[in-house]
Amino acid sequence: MVTGGSGFLGSHVVEVLRAQDAVVVVPRRTEYDLVDASAAGRLLDAARPSLVIHLAARVGGIGANRDNPGSFFYENLMMGVQLLEACRRRSVDKVVTIGTICSYPKFTPVPFREEEVWNGYPEETNAPYGLAKKMLLVQGQAYRQQYGMNVVHLLPVNLYGPRDNFDPASSHVIPALIKKFQDALDAGAAEVEVWGTGKASREFLYVEDAARGIAMAADAYDGTEPVNLGAGFEILIRDLVALIARLMGFAGEIRWDATKPDGQPRRCLDTSRAERLFGFRAGTGFEDGLRRTIDWYRAERSAGRA
Repeated sequence: MVTGGSGFLGSHVVEVLRAQDAVVVVPRRTEYDLVDASAAGRLLDAARPSLVIHLAARVGGIGANRDNPGSFFYENLMMGVQLLEACRRRSVDKVVTIGTICSYPKFTPVPFREEEVWNGYPEETNAPYGLAKKMLLVQGQAYRQQYGMNVVHLLPVNLYGPRDNFDPASSHVIPALIKKFQDALDAGAAEVEVWGTGKASREFLYVEDAARGIAMAADAYDGTEPVNLGAGFEILIRDLVALIARLMGFAGEIRWDATKPDGQPRRCLDTSRAERLFGFRAGTGFEDGLRRTIDWYRAERSAGRA
């Protein structure tokens, strides 16, 4: 069972699993809202899974996190707490929980190593979401210790790729930029405005690589410690903006709004644990992944689906 299996990351995970001939159940929120305490139990009684991959989450970029800290905290916390407890009560063989790089402290030494996850408070705009997701790690380790439950926790870096969310009210940086530049190109605009100073850095993992990594961990990793999933590189937001502009053919001015937040100063993961424990290494080059994402968005936009 893949919660969130119809979403951006989840749909790719489901494709990987079905390609391996797995029988996959994808619950829909309209039937099973996991924020409701009774929904997780009803779902598990109906699906009777041996493996649960918990991807369902309420997510968004810096603006969405800043505007919805309470609901982001509550909904993500309750979905995880109730689902894990329902899995424990029904003796599900294995649960894979998906955390977030937002759980790391604001000033984590680069590259981020998993043992640093508790050495400080997260960046403020993402803290409610990051802490709610980090409780999946706490609960999973506690349930392993007390009940012998097989729960593993993965920490993916920022994802991008086809089927991402391009809604400017809630999207992350790459889809937000792609939409901004395409809007400017379509309108013949001479400039594009971008949030922040451009001095922060980020690491990005192509969604198909992330889905493959999750499936590999579900198959081969049974340890108690969290594991990073990333591509192992770092790019300044200023350089990212310039790269996307070039790939999309935008030659106008880029104007930075320094009154808007940059978010966490730097993000780059140490990915050696994933490679050592279950053989995962990202395989998609960044420019190649960006081109695939841009091409997908343009095709969806031309068809009136974007």
